[in-house]
Amino acid sequence: MAEDAPGTGGVGSAGGGRVTVRDWAAARAAAGVECDQLPADEATTLAAVLDAVRARHADRPRLADVVSVCSVLVGDRPVGSADPDAVPVRAGDTVELLPPFAGG
Repeated sequence: MAEDAPGTGGVGSAGGGRVTVRDWAAARAAAGVECDQLPADEATTLAAVLDAVRARHADRPRLADVVSVCSVLVGDRPVGSADPDAVPVRAGDTVELLPPFAGG
């Protein structure tokens, strides 16, 4: 599990709690980790969380491509086609990155 890398826009700030980002399937392979724990302000956005994940794994450029096609859950809420800048993420939330997969 990767720990505390600085991010932007409410993620990586001092104080606040943490946001857990879980990578599944191809996202896990692209990131090279099962999950990231990001320090976060009390409230941030999904866009800021995804920017922080991409910045943390900048040495793994395939991750940005995979994240761009993932279905995303914040807690148990599917994000769908919502604008990531408008999706609130709070300290203590878990963001799930679910890449498309064949079958089922």
